[in-house]
Amino acid sequence: MWPTRRCRALFFCAISFAPIICFAQDADNTPLRIGVSGPFSGGSSPMGVSMRNGIHLAVEEINNIGGINGRKVELIERDDEANNDIGAKIAEEFTQKKVVAAIGIVNTGVGLASIEAYQKARIPLLIAVSTGTSLTKKYAPPAATENYIFRISPTLDLEAKVVVADLKRKGLGKVSVLADTTAYGDAGLKAFQEQAKLADVEVSSVERFKIGEQDMGAQVRHAKGSGAHALVVWGIGPELAVIARNKESLGWKAPMLGSWTFSMRNFIEQSGKAGEGALMPQTFIQDLGSSSKNSFLLAYKRVFKTSLIASPMSAAQGYDGMHLLYLALRQANSTDGTRIKEALENLKSRYQGVITSYNHPFSKEDHDAITQNMLLMGVVSAGRVDYAYADDQKRGALLRLKAQ
Repeated sequence: MWPTRRCRALFFCAISFAPIICFAQDADNTPLRIGVSGPFSGGSSPMGVSMRNGIHLAVEEINNIGGINGRKVELIERDDEANNDIGAKIAEEFTQKKVVAAIGIVNTGVGLASIEAYQKARIPLLIAVSTGTSLTKKYAPPAATENYIFRISPTLDLEAKVVVADLKRKGLGKVSVLADTTAYGDAGLKAFQEQAKLADVEVSSVERFKIGEQDMGAQVRHAKGSGAHALVVWGIGPELAVIARNKESLGWKAPMLGSWTFSMRNFIEQSGKAGEGALMPQTFIQDLGSSSKNSFLLAYKRVFKTSLIASPMSAAQGYDGMHLLYLALRQANSTDGTRIKEALENLKSRYQGVITSYNHPFSKEDHDAITQNMLLMGVVSAGRVDYAYADDQKRGALLRLKAQ
């Protein structure tokens, strides 16, 4: 427990526009250590670095108003290089160092290799980017009595539902699917096939590719030859860009849709005009909107000296996730992992984030903060991600509360 000697005045957080209570310095003023892991190098780094930047912004705000009960937040950061084995070692290191909680995880394979360590150590992990559906389900009741894995990104199942709904909206009933050979590609392919079957969308062919491949011309030719009306792709930026260029070189004009990772800056830059028109689900599109969103974007530009966020969705989810973790630590009034977990499952404070307004984002049975109604369709247009539809742009300006 953290006893307080007196209560300071109520402060107003300039960036999040949420009231935050500051507490007086107590006897223990050592920093609260929180682990941050993600790919800060390599092909997945736009997601990892953007996520880390969002977390940094949130921590700057938290520490500027005195931290948590007088204790500043200290981030312990590790680059998992999108490597499953390295990710597992980082999870072991964090749990041995007794961080009070962890936030991060970008790649599904890394997540699958890491979550057991946090679960065994009873240290809450808040997944900020990975969409692998199984990550928050593995230890959900009744599989385990307690679940220490939470998430603030959409699941692959939700992405697949939104992509299939858009195919139906466009009247595209026959598609070919390309997916990378990672755990992410496996899960994305499975989720899409399940949703396509439910919606009576025919999958005319399935092609796979490895990370690092520089030419997927054969896969794209086979997809085109299958008579597909659209190409659906699950992968990350660099490989998605190769596929877009191959598709353009074949003169195939069919629409290209897929995972949210089409919004990665390295896809947009490396695909050039071949990537124009690519469609993907998004929780966050970088444009002016709510006061909290505008303040976040201004702060990002001020701190990181750029208005070009390599992965805006990753940055926003990292920022909101860190603020939710802050609220749980404050409410738990303890560094005990079980008490922090219980606080996350029953957050009493409503938080106006940059993605949405969070009111009880988690429960004991549900550790995923994002529901389908929070997702919008984005489109690559003129070198950036914009709203695909006018009605989505209107929805983006409204509160998209979690569906109960």
